[in-house]
Amino acid sequence: MQTYHLFISHSWSYPHAHDNLVRLLNAKPGFTFKNFSVPTDNPIVDAQTDKQLETAIENKIRPCSAVLIMAGMYSTYSTWINKEIEIAKRMGKVIIAVKPFGAERISTVVRDAAHAECAWNTNSIVNAIRLHTAV
Repeated sequence: MQTYHLFISHSWSYPHAHDNLVRLLNAKPGFTFKNFSVPTDNPIVDAQTDKQLETAIENKIRPCSAVLIMAGMYSTYSTWINKEIEIAKRMGKVIIAVKPFGAERISTVVRDAAHAECAWNTNSIVNAIRLHTAV
């Protein structure tokens, strides 16, 4: 069985979005993944400067087959989500925009960077990962 290496970009102001997305991915039978994200309960603690933090995030994204980005409107204004998009683009990583549950609009910054958009449901997200990534 293939294991997808995923970096889930999200705002720490909305940690429930990350956790709920992980639950959706875990709910898919026959889909396995390794989560390379930086959740609030496991931050990068050894970075003393923004440059060191950026390097640490680059190291998290490097082994990933895709970067999933929560595409809520808050993403447009998040400095670190925008840096993660830049890093993913620079590394040639697939970017998948995940539309938040019930959202009518999504961030144009995320939409413009994404290779694919998917709805807030397990099948849509997993199908986008499988379609756009090579393991």
